[in-house]
Amino acid sequence: MLLDLPIVETPAPQRQPRPAWLKVKLPSGETHDHLRRLIRSKSLHTVCEEARCPNMGECWNAGTATFMILGDTCTRSCGFCSIKTGRPNALDPDEPRHVAEAIFAMKVRHAVITSVDRDELKDGGSMQFAETIRQVRNFNPGTTIEVLIPDFKGKAECLDRILEAGPDILNHNTETVPSLYRKVRPQARYHWSLAVLRRAKQAGFQTKTGIMLGLGEEREELLSVMRDLAEEKVDILTLGQYLQPTKAHLPVHRYVLPSEFQELHDIGIEMGFRIVEAGPLVRSSYHAERHV
Repeated sequence: MLLDLPIVETPAPQRQPRPAWLKVKLPSGETHDHLRRLIRSKSLHTVCEEARCPNMGECWNAGTATFMILGDTCTRSCGFCSIKTGRPNALDPDEPRHVAEAIFAMKVRHAVITSVDRDELKDGGSMQFAETIRQVRNFNPGTTIEVLIPDFKGKAECLDRILEAGPDILNHNTETVPSLYRKVRPQARYHWSLAVLRRAKQAGFQTKTGIMLGLGEEREELLSVMRDLAEEKVDILTLGQYLQPTKAHLPVHRYVLPSEFQELHDIGIEMGFRIVEAGPLVRSSYHAERHV
């Protein structure tokens, strides 16, 4: 005999409320609105907006902006990133010049140039990177240039092409600990990231990398990655809190206390990093203009 039992629905897991130290005001004002209109007029994209960076207003006012080249569609499907995944459009040959013109119009003193991953391209988009660096130099000789690049699947010739164009800082984010790569960066490999940073340092460049905290990494795993990066003579390390951009992305495993970030800062300095930016709201380009 079947019993007519009521159906009990299991409630969906709730997002953890953000602690007070992670609450920031959305950027606004005449200057912010003017810069957004300028970027739109040149059909450009900034990671500041695409990644919903909490420091966008502060960075723009400090003369720093992060431009995203190679379009707005990524060929990878990282679990933390809010940039859309799919089949990208063809490259825009005028994009390097438009980036340079926007930097001139915005009076950017330190430009960060990054990109989506374009694994479908034979050169991974490295030629577009190099041309963008050259155009920015021509239009803005007083602007320092930092590139935040993909791993190019470990292809050394792609990295060398960018280094030959002469950026001031070579940035490539490690993002997380190796045990979480399959979940966080399924198309990436930890050894590719280390190889990028190693080759750039051997070529004489200032190197920089960043790690997100709160994705489920264990403390000893994190310290092990920091030791690996210190052995590769990385100059600048950024440590920030991972924030879930939408419900479709990886959940926050935990919110790291500001005091823990301060402790990691001190450990990083002891390990030999020249600069360590560590804090809940720290992102790759945070205080980038101070690092050159």
